[in-house]
Amino acid sequence: MLSPPSLLRLGLTCLALACLPASACELRVRWNPDPPYSMRDGQGRLVGMQIELVERTLDRMGCHAVWVELPWARALVELQAGRLDLLPGALRRPEREAYAHWVEQHVAVANRLFVRAGREADFASATRLKEAWHQGLKLGVQIGVVYGADYAELLADPAFRATLTQASARRNLWQMLEIGRVDGVLASEATARWELGELGLAGRIVPTAVVVPHEAAQLMFSRRSVNAALVQRYREASEALERDGTQGRIVRRYLDD
Repeated sequence: MLSPPSLLRLGLTCLALACLPASACELRVRWNPDPPYSMRDGQGRLVGMQIELVERTLDRMGCHAVWVELPWARALVELQAGRLDLLPGALRRPEREAYAHWVEQHVAVANRLFVRAGREADFASATRLKEAWHQGLKLGVQIGVVYGADYAELLADPAFRATLTQASARRNLWQMLEIGRVDGVLASEATARWELGELGLAGRIVPTAVVVPHEAAQLMFSRRSVNAALVQRYREASEALERDGTQGRIVRRYLDD
């Protein structure tokens, strides 16, 4: 027979794991082709910085990921409904507080404005998106993505919203930029480096000096499907990865030139 302290510890463990047996401790986690954060290698296996960080963190908890491929806007809907448990790479915004728990990851990569080669001089005097944008400038962005504080502020302006061309896949935006359907694309510096190289566009599409201010992305957990105790266990496991240097080694492997 278990003693009262043992029963208490068992109850707390049950609470932290949402009362599931250890073998069933799994989280449905969003991924989408987004190098170097998430992608498939030559053998079709899921790899990438975010894939490794999530899997190593869950391993420390005795849990595992069930990866679900979803575009960003759809992933937000699924998380809100509780059909998705974890959405990495999100920026914290007031409208998301009602349906998400948050865990910081302390990995910040700048979002930058990319244009066709030869047009970067048009933005030579601008370093912020608010300085670069003007009436008639057609920007390509991903549906549902908030690129940073400047972008969120500009979204309140109907004139700015009217000039946006939105797509669920960023690769479509690169192609639209190449043929002149949009004038610029906002994207992570690290992702652009990978994708433009793969598409053979590295010399034809180039970065400008326009940067959306750095903001570290966080992990969103669905309030409908994940309790606060499990989120705290994830936070503690993630912080342990950061302290022992595991996170830094993974990040450097994917982000260093």
